[in-house]
Amino acid sequence: MNIRIVVNLLGRGALFIALAMVAPLLISFYHNEDDLYGLVTGFLVCLATGAVMLLFSRRPRGELRHREGFLFVTLAWSLAGLLGAIPFSFSGYFPSYIDALFETVSGFTTTGASVLSVVEVLPHGLLIWRSLIQWLGGMGIIVLTIAILPYLGVGGMQIFKAESPGPTMDKLKPRITETAKLLWGLYVGITFLEIILLCVGGMNGFDACCHAFTTMATGGFSTKTAGIAAYDSAFIDAVITVFMLIAGTNFALHYAALNGNVKRYFLSQEFRWYFGIFIFACAFILWSTRHTYSSVVEALRYVSFQVSSILTTTGFATYDYVMWPVAAQSLLLFIMIVGGCAGSTSGGIKVMRLGLLIKIAHREILKLVHPNAVVSIKWDKSPVSSEVVNSIVAFSIFYALIFVLATLIMAMLGQDFITSVSSVIACMSNIGPGLASVGPAGNYEHIPNLGKALLAFCMLIGRLEIYTILVVLSPVFWRR
Repeated sequence: MNIRIVVNLLGRGALFIALAMVAPLLISFYHNEDDLYGLVTGFLVCLATGAVMLLFSRRPRGELRHREGFLFVTLAWSLAGLLGAIPFSFSGYFPSYIDALFETVSGFTTTGASVLSVVEVLPHGLLIWRSLIQWLGGMGIIVLTIAILPYLGVGGMQIFKAESPGPTMDKLKPRITETAKLLWGLYVGITFLEIILLCVGGMNGFDACCHAFTTMATGGFSTKTAGIAAYDSAFIDAVITVFMLIAGTNFALHYAALNGNVKRYFLSQEFRWYFGIFIFACAFILWSTRHTYSSVVEALRYVSFQVSSILTTTGFATYDYVMWPVAAQSLLLFIMIVGGCAGSTSGGIKVMRLGLLIKIAHREILKLVHPNAVVSIKWDKSPVSSEVVNSIVAFSIFYALIFVLATLIMAMLGQDFITSVSSVIACMSNIGPGLASVGPAGNYEHIPNLGKALLAFCMLIGRLEIYTILVVLSPVFWRR
């Protein structure tokens, strides 16, 4: 295994994190707040880490192969969490490094789970850093799922490699830089548009930037303890609802639309399923909560926002949905697991996998009725290979096993059943808020440190499509 090239790339990543800290550092310096020490410390540690790594991996030879790819992706996201937590840890606003690490991993994986009871106590530098790591994590996720994971063949993600705006199995390496630049431009452009609209809606520039960052990343961190509900604005709710849905859509479809091919949205089977789930969930919860709100317009405002937030795994809230009927909460729990589209910043198992699992189950029923029939599974009118089918089935099994094991551990740590189940689902699906004590009105502060470490691991394993980390942890990976 070519470790030197992995270390070289990690060193560049550490320097990139140091560069990202410059903006929060300058904001902290401008406001003359007490988070400056933590940000300077984080900047220097990242700078030193990156410099040492590059020093010991000068002139790496060879290329990034599959094994190095798995190792790099796993270590890169882990290193980002470890280094990004330093400003939080040294600022004094987090009681322990585990709390700071939990918050940072939640940020980079765009989960949005927080240990803070009151967000407003954070100074401006930490607030913008908290939002910025989600925005950077969201962009990293898009590049990861569109450019890297299809190449590594992770979890059936390779099924949509033809949907991406550039990379294919044979063209990934020469075009990955071009693809990353293209996706960055699209991501930045949509974020800038949302900032403008939020400012029009009455947000100040700082809050608009922070919320646009976390909306496009489907992350959910806010500058207010009450989240979006603090602004009590129907216009702001509508803007964020629309942009959450945009962020939960495959960015390859956005690229196609910008190039004049708007029909790609409607030709995409995953997008049709995604939008159909959104409409069905809104209709079902509107009916379930028909006695909760004073008018249909008010109900539509809050329900559509919350469904969009949960389906796209953003985690914003304008209403404490734990107060909704059990039927509505149950449906929210289901769409937490589903998530958004592949190639988006959303978490969850993805709509594509859900659709294919349903098709696989339907095929098995047909084969029981007609044992000699040859039934092929198609997606977007193209046959799906048995390799992809097996990968998706195995992914679902691993997801279920990890969910059950993590839930049992959380219960053993003293959490009630609903909290144990929903916290694991919320972290594996990268949503943030769950139900019961970790609902939108609560947080993860009361979870024991061991539980926080476990949930941080769930965030990583969910964000990296499970296989990536399991491959690196398997003994066979390290054999010659």
